Amino acid sequence: MITRRTLLVGTGASLLAGCDSLTDSPALLRAEDAHRFLQRSVTGRAALARQFRPEQRSPIFRVNGTGNPNTPEYNALAANRFAEWRLRVDGLVARPLSLSLAQIQSLPQRAQITRHDCVEGWSAIGKWQGPRLETVLQLAGIRDSARYIVFHCADRFGGTPYYESVDLIDAFHPQTILAWAMNDATLSVGHGAPLRLRVERQLGYKQAKYVMRIEAVASLAGIGAGKGGYWEDSNGYEWYAGI
Repeated sequence: MITRRTLLVGTGASLLAGCDSLTDSPALLRAEDAHRFLQRSVTGRAALARQFRPEQRSPIFRVNGTGNPNTPEYNALAANRFAEWRLRVDGLVARPLSLSLAQIQSLPQRAQITRHDCVEGWSAIGKWQGPRLETVLQLAGIRDSARYIVFHCADRFGGTPYYESVDLIDAFHPQTILAWAMNDATLSVGHGAPLRLRVERQLGYKQAKYVMRIEAVASLAGIGAGKGGYWEDSNGYEWYAGI
């Protein structure tokens, strides 16, 4: 059976084979364009991830990725219950933002019960709450030249801060939220406190935790090694991790 995931994985590897430069090369641009074309062609912009009933939530929801950034900076923020934490929103925006957790919680909220699918092979259903990413980007006034949204995080792998990205299709999707609550409680450290991305139609490694900064960019060429995310750059994961 041909699924969205198998089509994109099978096609994406050959498309990305030409991305051998950290510059904004024609090969890289073709790969980026192909990602967007495949996503539109297979699912359409408005396709929704399945949502579940409260009683269908998993009794145990494993921690994916980092369990605690455990840096001096993060530990100081956590010790004060993130009162001093600020989310930076910058890059190709008209109005750079610095939002406190209280300000994020005061924005219009969306709650959704969805299934998290980890690339390691496990799944769990949980409830997430937070403002839509679209709401934050509209507050910042995203510029016409922006094509991708990059998430810079507090956790590190081998000394490298975690980073991920989505294109504007997923950034403005109604189920893409900046979650500060899980199962009707504020996020635990293990699950990404104080803020994590939920982009529900993609695998778990795209759900960036410990988000510190959101950057609007015109190209992924200057982000890490140019493939759009930490695992994409280091382990060859697909940039579009649709399921």
